[in-house]
Amino acid sequence: MLRSERLEWVTDHVDRAKRSLIMAAVHSKNTKPEMAVRKIVHALGYRYRLYDIGLPGRPDLVFPSRWKVIFVHGCFWHRHPKCKYTTTPKSRVDFWELKFCANVARDRRTRRELEKLGWAVLTVWQCELKKPGKLTERLNDFLAD
Repeated sequence: MLRSERLEWVTDHVDRAKRSLIMAAVHSKNTKPEMAVRKIVHALGYRYRLYDIGLPGRPDLVFPSRWKVIFVHGCFWHRHPKCKYTTTPKSRVDFWELKFCANVARDRRTRRELEKLGWAVLTVWQCELKKPGKLTERLNDFLAD
């Protein structure tokens, strides 16, 4: 084992193989936060389409008749500002910083493209699910015409 590999392993609380399994288990569709937002929106009486491939960024929920879309973002992956869940792994910090910067830049670009096309965009952060009443009100305010 190289010294650098050993040091990298020491900075993480799990080994590389376990970390790889953990990261492979992260999916981009039908996540728990997304399913929770869908449930709230459905209970409010709104109907939606999922992942419209014709739109920039393939929004999680699309309301075509209202020209509105919702993205459900994980605080870790999409870098929710000032959120306690926006942590950075201690190993391979340069890699993670580049990855996170690319994610944030892509999110901004996607939002601008959608707004340019006339769509209203709402981002729901994973941590907002801790206060479902407040989130329900926010979603209803956004979707009401």
